[in-house]
Amino acid sequence: MLNYQLDRTFAALADPARRTIVERLAQGSATVSELARPLPMSLPAVMLHLKVLEDCGLVKSEKQGRVRTCRIEPKMLSEAETWVSERRQMWERGLDRLGAYLDETEEKT
Repeated sequence: MLNYQLDRTFAALADPARRTIVERLAQGSATVSELARPLPMSLPAVMLHLKVLEDCGLVKSEKQGRVRTCRIEPKMLSEAETWVSERRQMWERGLDRLGAYLDETEEKT
């Protein structure tokens, strides 16, 4: 099944600056200026990264006066985490079966 929203989420998280923003927002809400401070880029560049994060549903923001405050949107992070977890379980089961098979063949030889 295709999940374009999940594709957009992983594409957004592929960028180190956006991951930095998400990590910071995981600690709590922050203004755009606070998010931009540790990043080696201009404020307009940070705004573009925030737009990508908002478009894929990872971040929500609201403007009050001249200040834009951002917060994490846990739903999409949770969906990405679920997807990764399901794949990890699948691989672990496969590796467990491989380990059992190798143990079985080692005992026969």
